[in-house]
Amino acid sequence: MSRPSFVIDASDVIDAARVIRNAAVRTPLLENAALNALCGRRVLLKFEGAQHTGSFKFRGAYNRLARLNAAERVAGVVAWSSGNHAQGVAAAASLLAMPATIVMPADAPAIKLANTRALGAEVVTYDRHSESREEIATTLAQARGATLVPSFDDPFIIAGQGTVGLEIMEQAEVIGAPVGQILVCCGGGGLTAGIATVVKARAPDVALYSVEPEAFDDTARSLASGVREQVAPDARSICDALMAPSPGSMTFPINQALLTGGLVVSDDQVRDAMSFAFSALKLVVEPGGAVALAAMLSGLAPACEGASVVVLSGGNVDPALYAQIIQG
Repeated sequence: MSRPSFVIDASDVIDAARVIRNAAVRTPLLENAALNALCGRRVLLKFEGAQHTGSFKFRGAYNRLARLNAAERVAGVVAWSSGNHAQGVAAAASLLAMPATIVMPADAPAIKLANTRALGAEVVTYDRHSESREEIATTLAQARGATLVPSFDDPFIIAGQGTVGLEIMEQAEVIGAPVGQILVCCGGGGLTAGIATVVKARAPDVALYSVEPEAFDDTARSLASGVREQVAPDARSICDALMAPSPGSMTFPINQALLTGGLVVSDDQVRDAMSFAFSALKLVVEPGGAVALAAMLSGLAPACEGASVVVLSGGNVDPALYAQIIQG
């Protein structure tokens, strides 16, 4: 049986790698003896906190914005985000000399709001519990003639995020560590879908797992039910980067076909993972960026042949919250 047709394939990820090569950071794939001993397996950490703006989101944003023509660049872009996509778009727009407007929740971490403004973007805030960020952004884009840049449901965004997976496979090969499984944080599913697309094309036997906070486990539930599930309106989590209301219409078919399963962690397990990253790994990881590590440390990742790769997707955490977490 042939694989269904998706919005991207591995060639799109390879092309995205070409487009972002001179702009994005090739982030490190790290190994820690204490983590290996604790987990009883070989664990490799893909640290996207070392990427521009402190998260993987720069990859997809730059790949999308770099495709705009001269007239589109003059009109600028509009995006919505809780913070990491906001900063990625703002940074990419700055490098490509185009205006950017970002719709962000008023309760986003202060550091993400400040950094987005510092990168030169206009920030429009909204109430995430009573207003629709998509509607606000769409209205702004139409009024300004600007290009709308979704945070995950866009082929160029998905392909750009997939370069994380391409780097993982290349770096693991260099150090002689065949990959057995990859754990990836999941909000709308763009990073997961991009990584799955290129990894499965290169190594079909690698197991891929999405990881979500328990209040926002829509991808795990969707994988189980076969349809795109919704997050409860009153859902809350410290993982502000993973609060998409449902899996993406473009990303979910990819993840449904290629993922091995979906894992779910509690906020307390996320806090423990952040503390471990600080004390043992000497890495600053934000809540949403720590969910895959939380799953590994909590013993939720199934046994596998080969190395387990954990994607640490970002390090943009509010200083006050971070201090509270690492102090216990």
